[in-house]
Amino acid sequence: MRYKNVNIEAFGYELPPETISSSEIESMMAPAYERLGLREGRLELMTGIKERRLWAPGTTPGKAASMAGGRALESSGIAPEEIGCLIMCSVSRDFLEPATATVVHDNLKLSPNCMVFDISNACLGILTGMITAANMIELGHINAALLVAGENSRPLLEATVRAVNEDNSLTRQSIKRYFASFTIGSGAIGVVLSNKNLSRSGMRLTGGVSFAATQYNYLCRGNSDKGMNDGSDIIMNTDSETLMVKGVETAACAWKLFLEELNVENSTFDCICTHQVGSAHKRLLFETLELDISKDYATLELMGNTGSVSCPFTAAKAIESSFAPKGGKMALLGIGSGINCTMLGVDL
Repeated sequence: MRYKNVNIEAFGYELPPETISSSEIESMMAPAYERLGLREGRLELMTGIKERRLWAPGTTPGKAASMAGGRALESSGIAPEEIGCLIMCSVSRDFLEPATATVVHDNLKLSPNCMVFDISNACLGILTGMITAANMIELGHINAALLVAGENSRPLLEATVRAVNEDNSLTRQSIKRYFASFTIGSGAIGVVLSNKNLSRSGMRLTGGVSFAATQYNYLCRGNSDKGMNDGSDIIMNTDSETLMVKGVETAACAWKLFLEELNVENSTFDCICTHQVGSAHKRLLFETLELDISKDYATLELMGNTGSVSCPFTAAKAIESSFAPKGGKMALLGIGSGINCTMLGVDL
């Protein structure tokens, strides 16, 4: 994928008001920890996550996405009637039908001529949405698009705590399949893309690649499609160790294609924003791709793994803090269960 006419006009994000530390989560799991003889502190030690955020009870993914999308629109300066496509891209959604994007569309009072739909692609949702919208802009079908995501980790966290505390058959080995769920945090993001002729940012989406290794789709699965609203009994089963290894292997294949597609080298990028999963994952990824880890912008320690919000939120914070320099180059590296990998290049 190569783009000549697509700009990233603005990011907007919304941070949940509550924080919960890794030590607090371990306190919630005291019955299981005591039964299995597990030491407190292992969750932060294993993941590098000190805390993650939670929405107030009753906050729906659509409401969170609307807040972030409104911020992105306001920052972009693009009028709501210019948005030709709105895509809700998160794992979390308000209901199975209709599309949660319809809630966001109504909340933001976008044009009735705007295409409105959801995309579901695990943690790659926003990057997949960006490609979908960028193709429309490049072809001249629309002038601007809004991608949104609102991830709500509270139901997954609470259901998983109940599961490990109540399942007396769990062993120190079998409990591992639940630990990835304790890394998940909440958040919301909005991204505005526009035709370069509308752009004031000058931040160009240059292109990217996607690569699939779907033979590993079984490594991380939810038990059912119930959304992620308060009261949902969601359980994820994840082979974290194998997923990390196979995910990084997939990223290595994608990275080679990415460099060829954009005709760049490892040293080209001034800032690298990844999907924030865990500290061990990051080390292995940067070592395997032979990247300078000093170019990594991290949000993991205080946000955890925020799913589809993670990579674009990290990019937004990197730009906001000037870690990503104006006039420089940024790489967005996304790896999602499936396994799917998408990498995008940005001229800042």
